[in-house]
Amino acid sequence: MDDRELLVALRGIRKDYHGLRPLRVERFELRAANTVALLGVDRAAAEVLVNLMTGATLPDAGDVEVFGAPTREIADVQAWFRLLDRIGILSERVVLLDELTVEQNLALPLSLDVAAMAQDVRAHVLRLGAEVGLGGDAMRQRLTDAGPDVRARVRLGKALALDPRVLLAEHPNAALPPPEVPRFAADLSGIAARRGLAMLVLTADAAFAAAACRQVLSLRPATGALEAASGWWSWLTRRVR
Repeated sequence: MDDRELLVALRGIRKDYHGLRPLRVERFELRAANTVALLGVDRAAAEVLVNLMTGATLPDAGDVEVFGAPTREIADVQAWFRLLDRIGILSERVVLLDELTVEQNLALPLSLDVAAMAQDVRAHVLRLGAEVGLGGDAMRQRLTDAGPDVRARVRLGKALALDPRVLLAEHPNAALPPPEVPRFAADLSGIAARRGLAMLVLTADAAFAAAACRQVLSLRPATGALEAASGWWSWLTRRVR
């Protein structure tokens, strides 16, 4: 029995989002320091699932608990913001400001005064940049000149900036050039391990899933059942590990 702290739990979830069918999740648990990849959730459904886990929306049926409390019981906006501070979201939905530098974009979760950055903020941003594989000239370039790999790493840095306990990643490899995918998966896995993060990665790429996370599950959309990767997915997981 896994006795690590239960951070996120979904039970009997159904959410209609005007897709082919409602999003269904029969049962899912994410515990402290566990890393799970979930296959079989397209990008639209991934957004819905992340919104449920962050309390941005409520399920039509079932229960979502985060840090031991049902999201239905979030009392007010302040309580919701406190919850969000403990969850990092790695998603292309996260806004980046092209007119700012990489360094300034990384600073935004910490301070709005990015033109004249305080010394402690700059030190934090430099550490964050190094952690996600950005440094030197890459930090000083304007984001409009940055490629998809740099943009993905900026989003990862922003997701980590407030030291969350949980990281939720929506198809983080989708926009990456193929040569960059294995390195990004390895970096994501290493960061989660060093920080002791609980991490859920939603992806369509079984190789990326196996490289980034210790556990790979697949979702049966019709029933919401989650199953351990089987067949060639299971073989691939063993090969990558």
